[in-house]
Amino acid sequence: MLSYVFVAIELLLQMFSKGCRLVKREFHVKMSWAIRRLLRGAMHLFSLFVVPYAWAVSARIRHKKLPAIENPLLQIPAVTLAAKIRTGQLKSEDVVGAYIERCRQVNPILNAIVEDRFEQALEDARRIDREVAQGLKSAEQMARETPILGVPITIKESLAVQGMSNTGGRKLKNKRIAQKDAPVVAQVRKSGGVILLVSNTPELCMCWETYNKCTGLTKNPYNQQRTVGGSSGGEAALISSAASLIGVTTDIAGSSRLPAAFVGVFGHKPSPFAVSPYGHNPSCEDESWGNFFTPGAMCRYAEDLPLLLRAMHDPEGTPLTLDSPVNLTELKYYYMDNDGPTGLTQPIEPDIKAAIAGVVNHFNAQKVKLKRLIWSLDISMCKMLRMKDIETIYTQQKDGAPNATIGKELLKYLFGCSDSDLPSVVIGPMQHIIQNYIPNSRLAFLDEQTELLRKDFTDLLGTNGVFIYPIFPNTAHRHFEIFHKLVDTSYMMVFNTLGLPAASCMVGMDRNKLPIGVQIVASPGQDHLILAVAKELERKYGGWVPPPMEK
Repeated sequence: MLSYVFVAIELLLQMFSKGCRLVKREFHVKMSWAIRRLLRGAMHLFSLFVVPYAWAVSARIRHKKLPAIENPLLQIPAVTLAAKIRTGQLKSEDVVGAYIERCRQVNPILNAIVEDRFEQALEDARRIDREVAQGLKSAEQMARETPILGVPITIKESLAVQGMSNTGGRKLKNKRIAQKDAPVVAQVRKSGGVILLVSNTPELCMCWETYNKCTGLTKNPYNQQRTVGGSSGGEAALISSAASLIGVTTDIAGSSRLPAAFVGVFGHKPSPFAVSPYGHNPSCEDESWGNFFTPGAMCRYAEDLPLLLRAMHDPEGTPLTLDSPVNLTELKYYYMDNDGPTGLTQPIEPDIKAAIAGVVNHFNAQKVKLKRLIWSLDISMCKMLRMKDIETIYTQQKDGAPNATIGKELLKYLFGCSDSDLPSVVIGPMQHIIQNYIPNSRLAFLDEQTELLRKDFTDLLGTNGVFIYPIFPNTAHRHFEIFHKLVDTSYMMVFNTLGLPAASCMVGMDRNKLPIGVQIVASPGQDHLILAVAKELERKYGGWVPPPMEK
């Protein structure tokens, strides 16, 4: 009889506990609803100032067609170039020279280069040609040990390239010069890549618009009155204009994927720690940094993504099975064409919806409803802004520069006296609010939702599934319009929070002749599935379309 009493008590306690959890969840749902309405209202209010400013800035920019691509070497995939260089059919010097000439043609129009090393790159290429001519290694050995031997490559300036600018777009009294290569850059050199330059970023990579007070504004090759996105905008502009072929980017909140989508190339965020996340400016000492942030790969041709990832891969990092064969007919395809909707993000443009529908039909994808995606922005912002020791304008610099204070820096910005841009200035107040005014119960609830959403995805996708999803509600907008669309970045940011690999794939052009990208996601370590799908989408839709050029 006593045992029945205990069972009854246990059941009552379980019911009470479940009831408390339901009440708690209802509280957080209502809180999120209120926050979303507040943010949506703030974005709408902000648009009243941002949109006229964006139109005014864009109107001052005269759109120019790029010079025509005359050298056929500029339109050969890296896979083919590498094979021809190591077999002596092409000289690295000729290829590198062609890309240097193209950079000199388009950069005055696009403003994508921070600093070049053209002469050193030519010397590197000549050395490689001599070594190939000597026949010290077989072509097979070179393909295995140095997969991108002699192929020119560009690097985002926030990643350390020894002897080159590494300011992360920040205006400093003394220019920061990288003392040694970031681990991923060292891997690229070891793999035979010839580094041409470092490309433009927003200040400390804290914006989805590529501009700063050192190098200025980078423009979109398809329409210079439109943004190239960020923070890997310099890479995107160069690659899409045929001034670069493959590039090393970074991705903390869509920084590889959004620029790739805005210029019609392929941008991949690898699985966490597949590529070393260290040697970046800004740096971070938080132990979860590498789960959220990673260097990424950007290529004009989808077939080059596995090649570049192989060259970038950290030998001691997360294993990648890039050479594993993928039978596309045996994959499971799932999709959502919006984020729930959450009532927070803007509607997906009709041309993008139509493009996603085409991809869905091609793969016969199954529609799913992952309800926890409603928390995308909440979990992503709280995760990113709670990271410890991430370098901002408010942290002590290695060169001994004094700390900026939030109040003083905000005041300086309002009066036009700050050396920093708006995103770098407001990151301090945002961190302060998250770290001091958000209840611990709220943060714990969001952490729980993060783990549950991660499980939702891994259970759904397993080791043979991919998820088709929008990247952003619109194609490339006018410069600085991102400031009233910040919440729309949750489409990308959530996959950094969850630690899932994701890529932007080119799938056509909209009615304004601007590229459309779609996002492909997989479980951790299943990057090869994404790359196989990217290659199929390139075959289906034709891939990169050259921007408007002179005849």
